[in-house]
Amino acid sequence: MLVSLEVRDLLIIDHLALEFGPGLNVLTGETGAGKSILLDALGFVLGWRGRADLVRAGADSGEVTAVFDLAEDHPAQAVLHEAGLSGEGGELILRRTSTRDGRKSAHINDRRASAQVLRQLSETLVELHGQQDDRGLLNPSNHRKILDDFAQTSADLAKVGELWRLVQTREKELAEMRAALEKVRAEEDFLRHALGELDQLAPEVGEDAALDARRRLMQSAGKIGEDIARAAAVLGGDGAEGAIGDALRWLESVGARAEGRLDAPLEALGRSLNELALAQEGIARAQEELTFDASELDRVEERLFAIRGLARKHGILADELPGLRDELALKITALDAGDGDLRGLEERLAEARGAYARAAESLSAKRRKAASRLDKAMMRELTPLKMERTVFETVLEVGEAGPQGIDQVSFNVATNPGAPPGALNKIASGGELSRFLLALKLCLSGGAGQVTMIFDEIDRGVGGATADAVGRRLERVAQDGQVLVVTHAPQVAARAAHHWRVEKRQRGDAVLSQVSLLDAPSRIDELARMLSGDRITDEARAAAVALLES
Repeated sequence: MLVSLEVRDLLIIDHLALEFGPGLNVLTGETGAGKSILLDALGFVLGWRGRADLVRAGADSGEVTAVFDLAEDHPAQAVLHEAGLSGEGGELILRRTSTRDGRKSAHINDRRASAQVLRQLSETLVELHGQQDDRGLLNPSNHRKILDDFAQTSADLAKVGELWRLVQTREKELAEMRAALEKVRAEEDFLRHALGELDQLAPEVGEDAALDARRRLMQSAGKIGEDIARAAAVLGGDGAEGAIGDALRWLESVGARAEGRLDAPLEALGRSLNELALAQEGIARAQEELTFDASELDRVEERLFAIRGLARKHGILADELPGLRDELALKITALDAGDGDLRGLEERLAEARGAYARAAESLSAKRRKAASRLDKAMMRELTPLKMERTVFETVLEVGEAGPQGIDQVSFNVATNPGAPPGALNKIASGGELSRFLLALKLCLSGGAGQVTMIFDEIDRGVGGATADAVGRRLERVAQDGQVLVVTHAPQVAARAAHHWRVEKRQRGDAVLSQVSLLDAPSRIDELARMLSGDRITDEARAAAVALLES
């Protein structure tokens, strides 16, 4: 609910502070007194696009502050949370300023904010229905939502939306699998050939380094083998082993007569023979291991070169070949299983589409029944609004499938007997549009609810009993919420819970707009003025009192 509106230095307003209440709030006054300026001011603070020259002549800047009272579950709370502007309590303060050179700034709860956030908030706070702009009815994209509100299809919409998202998910999965399979199939011959080569060669991690080391050893075996053989000959029986053996026998033959002096040399020679034996064993093993078949080097080199060639072919290291083999094997496996997986995804997509189609058709059936009820309810409400000869028709056509179903909804009207029905926004005049909206609000049984509804001269072109019918219906809409009405009809103004008069006052050289909350006597005078004009007669006052009492 809009609690207050304060305006400073805007157009012909120097300073104005208004406190609004629940129910029906009415603004009246002479044409040109400035009633529309208040709407301009409210639109400015809500971020709507409007006049550029807003600042009052002689002022450097203009400012508008609007205060709203929000329930905890008000839709505006979600907008504030998304923008990081959530605060404690239910009070929302919007403030926007404009300088003489056109620079604008906005604050929400005293924190800087963008005009975009203001506009997002305004969609949850205010509905403006006027002669030139009716966002609810002029935009055909809103007609389906209005019908759904009337049909109470929230649960059906949630189900359809969930199934639509499931269809989208499965379509994406199927498209991705098809693309992946097409890519794999495009290189299937290469994959199978490459996998065959890798399986045939069967390289192992570390094999390249091992083969390279063995190849170098084999290449150098011929050169070092001669020296090893010479060493073996020198250490053998004709060499060091024989000489040490002879020395050991000679010393042992005389050792008993040396009275222990040869014991240490004898032990040393024995140890030398043992170490010599170990050396000869190692040399013998080396000779055996370094003795290669001439063809073995060819086999080692052939495998080494094959591994390295295959690695170069795929642009990877030799040790990465086993991993590549596993990767290719997985692709081939996926390719072989792809047709089955593809059929499975297609079946699941078909199931999701079928479920969506059934839910969408169920929703359509509910909408069609509701459309018939809405048309009848609208005609009942339009008759007292001097639109009894109007034909209102809710048209459902098959549209593009989406999260809201398959229906395209539009409101068609024929305002003259015998005339073919046409789109509401093409046929109805501004005043008729407002009355259509008023009738719709009554049919929806929701009243104003959590949004402040503003009607700008909804009574234009009507009077008498029709204006009274408009006033009564505005009063009903405002019962559980807040409605602001700019009106010239005394029958509408008499229904107000809060009545404001807008008038121009001369102050020095400037003409300024002034707004006053009317008490009971002043209200009678204002209604009398609206009934009789500038000259207020006793008869007009009596008629005003009768209106209020009715």
